[in-house]
Amino acid sequence: MVGKLSLEIIEFGDVAIKLYVPGYDYVKQKYEAGMLNAAVPHFPYWAKIWPAAIGMCNFISAHTLLVKGRKVLELAAGLGLPSLLTAAYAADVCCSDYLQDAIDVIDRSVAINEYNNIHTRLLNWHHLPDDLHPDVLLMSDVNYDAHEFAILHKVVERFINSGTTIILSTPQRLMAKSFIGKLLPWVAMQQEMEISVPEKTFVSIFVLKKG
Repeated sequence: MVGKLSLEIIEFGDVAIKLYVPGYDYVKQKYEAGMLNAAVPHFPYWAKIWPAAIGMCNFISAHTLLVKGRKVLELAAGLGLPSLLTAAYAADVCCSDYLQDAIDVIDRSVAINEYNNIHTRLLNWHHLPDDLHPDVLLMSDVNYDAHEFAILHKVVERFINSGTTIILSTPQRLMAKSFIGKLLPWVAMQQEMEISVPEKTFVSIFVLKKG
């Protein structure tokens, strides 16, 4: 697998993150294997650096006190870019995804960055265990499927009611307005930014808290 990954260096402020990114052939191979082995194959959306992840990293880099010294969990991390940046400031980071392929690539990025305060875990937001008690929850570009909005809202409500601060980043999709609308009572901070990679995209970042 090593030969099918490229290593990118992405800088946010004075922190440089080394990130392994799958190439086209790797993604194609995984998708084709999934079509053969699964009734409903998972398209490897996790294998790309999305604008919402870059936007979240820009936001965290500018507001490090939100995560400094904290226990942080990222759900549906994909390549784990926000988790890797957060590890430069947080006490402990759990970087999770529901696909083992994603976790395998994240583990390589964790190793090359030589972090000792970050670990990975397989987690599915449909079946979250009771032992998750982060100070901060990161959710980047999770609201892309309207069929998932109801369960995602329950996830948000669960963590907010337990005192967790949530940092959520999302591209400005019209179909996601109803999802964002339900979060507005918890919005403590909001920022919009333009991301130019790979093309111009406007991203919204929300900090959600109880009360």
